[in-house]
Amino acid sequence: MSVFSENFLWGGAVAANQVEGAYNIDGKGLSTSDLLPNGLFGEIVERTDKNSSLKDNGIDFYNLYPEDIKLFAEMGFKVLRTSIAWTRIFPNGDEKHPNKDGLDFYDHLFDEMLKYGIQPLITLSHFEMPMGIINKYGGWKNRKTIELFENYAVTVFDRYKNKVKLWLTFNEINIALHEPFTGVGLARNSSRQEIFQALHHQLVASARVVKHCHNIIEGSKIGNMVAAGLVYPLSCNPADVVQAMVQNREWLFFNDVQARGTYPSYMTRYFTENNISLEITEQDRIDLAETVDFLSFSYYMSGCATADENKKIQERGNILNMVPNPHLPASDWGWQIDPDGLRVLLNTLYDLYQKPLFIVENGLGAKDNLHSDGTICDDYRIEYLKAHIQQIKESIKDGVDVMGYTCWGPIDLISAGTAQMSKRYGFIYVDRTDNGEGSLTRMKKKSFDWYKKVIESNGEIL
Repeated sequence: MSVFSENFLWGGAVAANQVEGAYNIDGKGLSTSDLLPNGLFGEIVERTDKNSSLKDNGIDFYNLYPEDIKLFAEMGFKVLRTSIAWTRIFPNGDEKHPNKDGLDFYDHLFDEMLKYGIQPLITLSHFEMPMGIINKYGGWKNRKTIELFENYAVTVFDRYKNKVKLWLTFNEINIALHEPFTGVGLARNSSRQEIFQALHHQLVASARVVKHCHNIIEGSKIGNMVAAGLVYPLSCNPADVVQAMVQNREWLFFNDVQARGTYPSYMTRYFTENNISLEITEQDRIDLAETVDFLSFSYYMSGCATADENKKIQERGNILNMVPNPHLPASDWGWQIDPDGLRVLLNTLYDLYQKPLFIVENGLGAKDNLHSDGTICDDYRIEYLKAHIQQIKESIKDGVDVMGYTCWGPIDLISAGTAQMSKRYGFIYVDRTDNGEGSLTRMKKKSFDWYKKVIESNGEIL
């Protein structure tokens, strides 16, 4: 028998703003992502007819999704994680009525998934929010945004309640501590006071939406999502051990609130020492008590922590800066590869929260070579994923409840961090370059058939 349960959810994960394109088509409004043509840490630009971004067209998933879903089905996907672009439903974020074309698009997309028996796992806000809310209300620093997000969530819950049973609230909610514009719609020079107040509003909104989901969609499950920034002590020096504990709490804090329904005690000290005083109402505390059904996270790399200022040379991962581990290799983009860290992470989270865990992002961004015969031999990707899936198996043997695995991204897409096409993750190659050239033709890589066999064997053949 397989270590993985019969209903284990194998699949892949993408995001609307990285695959769909059609950024101003069928009534879609401008989002924060549309103002970041060079990725999460690039310059924020005003959109005009004279500037553009690879994300404007993405991989044209907006039009080509039937072809892509068919390929995912051929691999045997049980689930596909994607997101709804908030600005397709409410272009400015505060309209009285939703955009019909946007609602229709996701109806068609979900129908296509369900035709092949692929469950949609839908993120409500994945690295984007309406610029209309930022310009008019100031983003998440304004409590009004809680209400606007609730309205958006209830709208899509009502619309898709018979099609979508698995939901996530915010993608990598802890990103706001590192990139507040994308995370909470605030200026990058915002104070910690401003960012944490905005995050408080986001956490309240998430909890309220969890309750709406449970009330509206029978049989639904809804989770949170964090970027898991697992760090080890750089040495056995107790000062390094303490520093690792402190740094891990920077992202575990978000799990604590969403899985336990209250702020953890260690944050009291953090807020006091950093002169942060949050406006938390009694109703907020009541709302936060509505907890998620499962915890989900991205895992790409681990890092180290040290109290020695002379050793704090850091590498940037997706959104997190970490001290490099001298025992680990790195990817083409400097992300350190640590499969064992996934086992440590899964056991840590399950020990802490005793809720099902869902790995909703894990993958290798690499420079793939398309050979003259049309083949792409990405053995390095196979080895990366094989090693990580093996550690999921070990975690399940440890007693961890793991409900699914959606690797990032099963088809080549626009990188969130760098807005590049050349940073490829997929089992499916997309003919497009960093300068926007290419036919968008889809081609299977060697890893395509490998992942198909993994799913067919329920993780036994790696």
